[in-house]
Amino acid sequence: MENPIPWWATQVVLALIAIFFILFGINLLYMAYQITEPFSFIMTFFASNLIILISVTLLFGFIVKIVTTLKKTKKKEE
Repeated sequence: MENPIPWWATQVVLALIAIFFILFGINLLYMAYQITEPFSFIMTFFASNLIILISVTLLFGFIVKIVTTLKKTKKKEE
């Protein structure tokens, strides 16, 4: 039985989730600069940077997977 959800729909949903977390990390980074306590600032700063880094890496991976799969299907059609 074939999967009712196309492969690209899953990748697009995951890419949108990654974009959401990138925006969340940027918002958290902005909020970190408004903290006056040094320890809380450092912890929030590094946490937001980690969220952004992981989300950008995942987004890049999803985009690369979509592009390579589309290129492979175009080669098969030719």
